Amino acid sequence: MNTTIRKEDGKMIATLEGRLDTAASEQAAKDLMALHDCEGYDIILDFSQLTYISSSGLRILLGIRKYAAAVNSRVTLVGVKEDIREVLYTTGFNNLFEIADSEDN
Repeated sequence: MNTTIRKEDGKMIATLEGRLDTAASEQAAKDLMALHDCEGYDIILDFSQLTYISSSGLRILLGIRKYAAAVNSRVTLVGVKEDIREVLYTTGFNNLFEIADSEDN
């Protein structure tokens, strides 16, 4: 799994590529730690290249949400493929995160 983070227009944009599964979750959590310092930024998680998410990946999302909420930052998921969207709705994560169709929100 590859993760890139960039700051742009008051947002921290993290692009996740590949599978966010148990095997990749430890490294992904380390890579995404930069999002914990999000004060003054909204967070965009770009899932357009993400092909799978496991419960380990969902826990990482909860951690990001926790830090963002503490500093009144929003977390938006963009580019969510249908199978991952189904996981988010089945687990109720659609109630915790804004899910948008593109980065333009």
